[in-house]
This record gives sequence, structure tokens and C-alpha cells, in this order.
Amino acid sequence: MRRRACLLRTLRPRTLRSSFAISLVTGLLGWLAPPLCAQNLPAPPTVFPHPDDEPVTISGQVNVISQWHPDFRALYSGDNSLRNQEERATSRVLTISTRVRLSRTTEVGVDVESAGGSGLSEALGVAGFTNLDVVRNPTLGSNPYLARLIVHHTRGPLDVTVGKLSTVDFFDRNSVGSDSHLQFMNWSVANNGAYDYAADTRGYTFGAVAQYRRPSFTLRAGEMLMPTVANGITLDWRLSRARAENVELELRRGRSLTPTTIRLLGFLNHANMGDYRLAAPPHPTAPASRPVIESTREQGRLKYGVGINLEHQFAASARGYARWGVNEPHYESFAYTEVNDSVAVGADSRGERWRRKYDRLGIALVSNGISADHQRYLAQGGLGFLLGDGALTYGREQIVESYYTAHVWRGVSGALDLQRIAHPGYNRDRGPVSVLSVRLHLDL
Repeated sequence: MRRRACLLRTLRPRTLRSSFAISLVTGLLGWLAPPLCAQNLPAPPTVFPHPDDEPVTISGQVNVISQWHPDFRALYSGDNSLRNQEERATSRVLTISTRVRLSRTTEVGVDVESAGGSGLSEALGVAGFTNLDVVRNPTLGSNPYLARLIVHHTRGPLDVTVGKLSTVDFFDRNSVGSDSHLQFMNWSVANNGAYDYAADTRGYTFGAVAQYRRPSFTLRAGEMLMPTVANGITLDWRLSRARAENVELELRRGRSLTPTTIRLLGFLNHANMGDYRLAAPPHPTAPASRPVIESTREQGRLKYGVGINLEHQFAASARGYARWGVNEPHYESFAYTEVNDSVAVGADSRGERWRRKYDRLGIALVSNGISADHQRYLAQGGLGFLLGDGALTYGREQIVESYYTAHVWRGVSGALDLQRIAHPGYNRDRGPVSVLSVRLHLDL
């Protein structure tokens, strides 16, 4: 569905045709490496060096994630449920990035990407899905596609970026929990689950972002294209009826060694959205049948939301973060995931204390919820683009995720990740379920 990527440094995976056991062994290589290697050899962040003064830079990434969950309790299942039988899946993302510096103030960036493989249960059944690199639509295939094509211009404190991009390249970023290739993998941990940001199925859109930077703050604003249908691959180019406005104020406070950053986010989406109240009315006048949100869509509806993103450096090697977000409750979840409110906290630490300074250990907790209208729609058997068990005994989706990323050599790392999900799909009649992940990442 989505992947998180830094601008001109992409993120995402899909399937590699290796068994889960082989992937597990690969991921464990980081622990088998001599503990002093990373300490004594100041390895560069990539396999191949990329000098900053070069006018043209070509780099790449490879990210492979294998996931597995055992059987878990489920009183019933529906069309969009996470399968309750033992399951495994592998995803793969390959990216080639090119940066061309046209002048001291202007550069052009191009990312070409290939996403293959699959997610657990085709990425259905959990709002805070377990692998941010998964593209939810399996019919798209793994053929290469243009992920980004941007022009970036800087003049004094103002910089402007225009082109094909990811909205979360700029908004709701967080140094602790935003990079699914080296940090957390869960959709609602690496991003604010309630931020229904403009994007197609692969996580990209066309738009323009302006940023005004001062020493103590940055103000950024962006205008993006929305998809024509919920979680669709086609973008709507008629700005008079469909678009997304995004505004964020970033405040920087504190001492140089223990800084605090606060980001205040607001967004407004205009799109062809359905209405949960019409699809599943509180007091139906006729016998209830399975509601269909698509039948209630109307152009020009507005979905708004706000978010707070806080991060703090506790010590040289330890950081913490918190996110909170909420969005308009009546209209359908449209572009990211089926979450109406979310709160998350987490922390990470580098491995200096155990003589593995390029390693990283992290843990996060997130609680996701949906509105009463959204609950009623799912309880009556409605299907969203991610959820739909056929019925619902509502409970907040509670997720704990922990990971250890081990540096192996230069830009090569492996990671183990464990996620525990209570009430998957907001359903107390299903779960809890544990998901074990192994990740292999190459920065070329």
C-alpha cells in the first residue's frame, strides 16, 4: 500500500523468492558479525561512496521484508479479514535514485522503483498494517515505475519542490519513526495513522511544496493531487473538485545536545468520498442489508484532520517520540488507512553502549480508533479498502512493535522485528496476533 521514503532515497518492499527460513538466516547475519567491526571501521552509510560535490549522483536501495504469523483466535472472518491460519509473505522494493545539480540553488531528482511480492493476507484486515512497504493492489505487478520526478529550488530561507513526490517526504516526518527500511515497519507507527495524506496506491502523488526556514522554526505548505477513488492508482487532475491542502509548523526548542522538535499538522482533502451515515444510517427505515460505501460517493466532499508530532533527544544515543492525530469522522477513509484517531509513543537507542554504534534498537506502542459511523458501517458487514470482517465487536486496535537493526558492512544491514496486535481490524472477536519480521536492507 504505502512505503515511507526519504526524498531521493526511497523505501518499500515486496516478495523475494526465498524461503522464510533463508531470509531469517540472512537477517541474523548482523548478530554474527564481530562486535568491534562497526566500532573500529567508520563505515560510510552506503555500499558505494557518493561525494557531495558531484554534479550527478546515482544511488540505490534494496529492501526485503519477510513476515510470518501463527494461527490465532477468530470467532469469524470476512472478505477483508487478516487470515487466522498460519501465514507468511515476503515483499521487495528496488530503487534507483538520480540527483542532478543544475546550479547552486536548483537540482532535479528522479527515482525509479520496482515493488514486488506481497503482504500478509494481501495487506487486509489490520488498519495499522505490519509492512509499510507493501503495495496493496496485487494487480499492479512488479514492473518498474516512476516514483519521483522533482525539481527543487532554494533561494535564501525559502525552498520550493514541484513534481511527483510522496507527501510524507515533507510532512509528519520524524527521525525516530519515519523510515520503514531501517526503523519501524507498521503503517501507524512509521506514520500518523489518522493522517489521510494524498497519495495513489503506491504512495505517490503530484504536487508542490513550499518551505520557509528559520533557525527556530519551519513553515511548510503543500498542494497535492488526490486519487479518483479510495486507495486508487489514478490521480484526479481536476483541482476544482479534488485536491489536498497540507500545512505544518515545525518548532525547534531546547539545548543543542537535547533538542525538542514539535510539528503541528493540518490537512484538508477534497475528493469523491462516500458517507458512512448514508451507507449505514443510525436508524434504518428498511431491513438492513450489507452497506456499500461506494454507492454514497459524491464529488467535492471535505475530509479534514490535525496532528501533533513530537520528538526529543534524551541523550547522545537515545531519542523518544510521540504522535497524535484525528480526522473528520463521517466520510470514508480515502487515501492512507482506515483510522479516525491515533496516538503513538516510541523510543530508540543506538548501540554505542554495547559496542555496536551503527546498530539501533527501538520500541513503540500505538492505539488506533474509528468513529461511531465507521464502526456501524463495519458492524453491518460493510467493506472498506482494508477492513471488513463481516461483523464487528468494537475495540481499539492496540499495537506494540519492537525491532533491532544490525549493521553488517557499509550500507548493508539486517533486522528482526516483532509486532503484537490486539483487536486487529478493531474487532475484539479476533486476535491477538503476533507478527515476526526479518528485514534485509542495502543502501547502494
